[in-house]
Amino acid sequence: MASFDLIVLGGGPAGYVCAIRAAQLGLSTAVVEKDKLGGVCVNIGCIPTKALLHSASSINLIAHQAKDLGIEVGAVKTDYGVAMKRSRRVSEQNSKGVEFLMKKNKVTVIKGTGTLLPGKKVKVGADVHEAKKALVIATGSRVKGIPQIGLEINKTTVISSDEALFLEAAPKSMIVVGAGAVGSEFADIFNAFGTKVTLVEALPRILPIEDAECSDALAKSFRKRGIEVLAGAKVLKAAVGKDSVTLEIEAGGEKKSVTADKVLMAAGRAVNTEEMGFKEAGVQLTDRGFVKVNLATLETTAPGVYCIGDVAGQPMLAHKGSREGAVVAERIAGHKPHAIRYDNIPSVTYCHPEVASIGLTEEQCKEKKLDYQVGRFPFSANGRARASNETEGFVKIIREKKYGEILGAHIVGGHASEMIHELAVARENEYTVEEVDLAVHAHPTLSEAIAEAALDSMGRVIHT
Repeated sequence: MASFDLIVLGGGPAGYVCAIRAAQLGLSTAVVEKDKLGGVCVNIGCIPTKALLHSASSINLIAHQAKDLGIEVGAVKTDYGVAMKRSRRVSEQNSKGVEFLMKKNKVTVIKGTGTLLPGKKVKVGADVHEAKKALVIATGSRVKGIPQIGLEINKTTVISSDEALFLEAAPKSMIVVGAGAVGSEFADIFNAFGTKVTLVEALPRILPIEDAECSDALAKSFRKRGIEVLAGAKVLKAAVGKDSVTLEIEAGGEKKSVTADKVLMAAGRAVNTEEMGFKEAGVQLTDRGFVKVNLATLETTAPGVYCIGDVAGQPMLAHKGSREGAVVAERIAGHKPHAIRYDNIPSVTYCHPEVASIGLTEEQCKEKKLDYQVGRFPFSANGRARASNETEGFVKIIREKKYGEILGAHIVGGHASEMIHELAVARENEYTVEEVDLAVHAHPTLSEAIAEAALDSMGRVIHT
């Protein structure tokens, strides 16, 4: 039996960050991982998708803006296979980077599938390993189909994001089921590579967890680019053939049939908890299938066993898991880490235009009956956005009327994913909109739109 201070079950963004931080704090640490280090995010999620989105953005720039920018090009030809192979190289580089970090920090990597045993032990193959201080569950999540209507993932005509990332060529047509971040990003990618895309969402609007104005702005942009957007749409049944799939869809009170070469399932994820010995080890699950954790400590119902990342509950985001990993490591090492503010974790969809947010939506403010004021500033009025041909979208800040607290912030536009962090820092430190305005923003920058939106929330906007 090998013995470590800490054993982490899973080598994704939550698990490997936990292991590195624990090693930094002097704990002997092991990570159990059956596949490549980096997990879904690095290998078949965040990283390769962003590489493909960069290709898609470049295609749109060259195809639609080159002439206006003074660049003469011929007919634009795309090759999804080439872009896919580049995305794989990027992923491999990142995964090898995690391997390097394990070696650098003297973290032991145990290859294989881990099963929990009582008493903070993990069985991998025929070997049993003991965690002297704590065991951390970071087993992540996976894609899922909708088998009740015949949409079980078959990896040929009905695919998940996993298979989409390995296609050698873009299909002529595709139906994307689920218009959250993953579905919207793949709709953007395949549209750029010439695929006729139909985006289907059961809830009343795409990006349903985002502010309604942001969702509407993205839907308008997608439709302008030729993506068919069907929100408030129910898939009634599916006919899965050898070379195509036909879905019967009800939307707006009308039924229609849509046929495509492929259906990409992006309607949620299932957490990895099956056949891992959780019940036998005393680890209980919630009604929704997540591991039951104390959010203040991230400890499970089994003493000395913690849980982080997707499997610990919403939001299922890599950066949320990474922060949980660092916090848990510090707690196990005897430190008193700063509590995680789960209401201040940025949400980003990396399609074009990007959508990023922090805090409450306006709809949530209304539901809570808060006394608030909205400030908006369009990128069409921003000098840097005009210069860069990135005038689509806006910044929206929601402030509490009496004290100026930033209740929520929402950005649609180029580089929204980078800009949102000014407002994340502001909310983490309880800055008011007045204090955001006090910071001088360089001119010309896209970030000036944040300052102007803050001013607008106070009735003092300058440039509109």
